[in-house]
Amino acid sequence: MRTVTLKDVAAAAGVSVSTVSRVLDERLPPSRSQAAERVRVAAAELGYRRDAAASALRRGDTATIGVLVPRLRDTVMALLFEALYTEAAHRGLFALVSVCGDDPAEESNATESLLSRRVDGLVLAAARLDDALPTRLRNQHVPHVLALRTDGHSPAAVCDDELGGYLATRHLIDLGHERVAVLPGPDFTSTAARRLAGFRQAVSEAGLKAPGGVVRHCGFDYQAGLQTAGVLLGEQPDVTAVFAANDQLALGAITAAHQLGRRVPEDLSVVGYNDTPLAAQLPVPLTTVRVPFERIAADALDLLSSTPPAPQGAAVERRSTPTLIPRHSTARP
Repeated sequence: MRTVTLKDVAAAAGVSVSTVSRVLDERLPPSRSQAAERVRVAAAELGYRRDAAASALRRGDTATIGVLVPRLRDTVMALLFEALYTEAAHRGLFALVSVCGDDPAEESNATESLLSRRVDGLVLAAARLDDALPTRLRNQHVPHVLALRTDGHSPAAVCDDELGGYLATRHLIDLGHERVAVLPGPDFTSTAARRLAGFRQAVSEAGLKAPGGVVRHCGFDYQAGLQTAGVLLGEQPDVTAVFAANDQLALGAITAAHQLGRRVPEDLSVVGYNDTPLAAQLPVPLTTVRVPFERIAADALDLLSSTPPAPQGAAVERRSTPTLIPRHSTARP
């Protein structure tokens, strides 16, 4: 079967080849002129298919972005990559993912693997506050952006986690809880630091004190929530509410409460974070903070295409607004 070319479309529409190229370039704003409409109709009737490889060669890029995540079994990482993949496709780009775990050596290997495939830039969702990778990429002038987390230096597209932590804690305080504990996640992440800052702001504004032992740093998974909340509730039975830094931690806290004979929400209120699909499907639907993954993905790609990497200078950061989603896991004490 003969391949339909730009020249064929131009002949059918009665315009120049350069006009066809501009009209069909998905990176440009769509033209509403009569000539542009003729081009689109002709392309559809002839079955024209854009040659991504040829376009990339002409531009000197590959129209591919690399996405680095710790693991795809993490629902949050899967949701972020899906949002990035969809947004990239809308822009005529292809998103390629690599998994690096928590090992700096594996992170470096995964990065080099993506760069060897000549991706046009990197989206990093695995950055720790002390991660050396963003610094290396800045020094090497590799286009990159951090997503969901920030190191305070590289461009970043994040949720306003301080606001999210505030909303979650304020919700519990407004219900009447005075002994609120928090599982902010690992202390080496910006998400934990900012969600904990929001927690502290809400407690301070309410004139309450956060007594020792109610802040428990831990991992981000279900087992970390189960073990950490189990110890916390055993040591401090007067705690009536828990704010967990993600929905998996919250689910672990709920299980720990049940094992200790405490009902949710009658005996313990629990708030999660991210609003993953499971949150609304639990036997007791989870109150949580919704993160706008689609907005973060769009911001990340905007920053990747518009912000030149630089070794020095303040980070460019875009913050998306979270939303509290009240469900049945929280109630008055």
